[in-house]
Amino acid sequence: MSDARTSNDAWEALLSAHAVLTKRFGEEDLWRQVSMREYDVLYTLAKCHEPVRLSELNRHVLLSQPALSRLVQRLCRRGVIASGSDAADGRGVRVSLTEPGRDLQRQIGMQHARSVARAMTAALSREEIRELEAICVKLARDGASDMKGRQG
Repeated sequence: MSDARTSNDAWEALLSAHAVLTKRFGEEDLWRQVSMREYDVLYTLAKCHEPVRLSELNRHVLLSQPALSRLVQRLCRRGVIASGSDAADGRGVRVSLTEPGRDLQRQIGMQHARSVARAMTAALSREEIRELEAICVKLARDGASDMKGRQG
């Protein structure tokens, strides 16, 4: 089998696994207060130690810039995200979690983490999970550095 065929088969398997698991997680009874997409934004902001620009947030979520802007506006209106001007660039906006947003993210995150652990350990050994993590980290790192090379 050619490298191209093997690579494409691996890519399709990765996408299929992602789709199946995302659908399974989406059907769980923990998405009453926020959608999975909203949670993704809350989770990403929870990992940030300071307010971030929307463009930076957009690098870490699977949404278009306009869709992310609308979602952030909705979450701001709900009081789970705070938005303010970027002191370094008045045209820019920085966003961060509010305390209620941080509490909501933790509450849902604990439940979601248990679901993820159940799904992963049901299908994979501890060694396979570590190997999968290493592979995905490598792909993400190499893909990000490749993107920077093309932009620069």
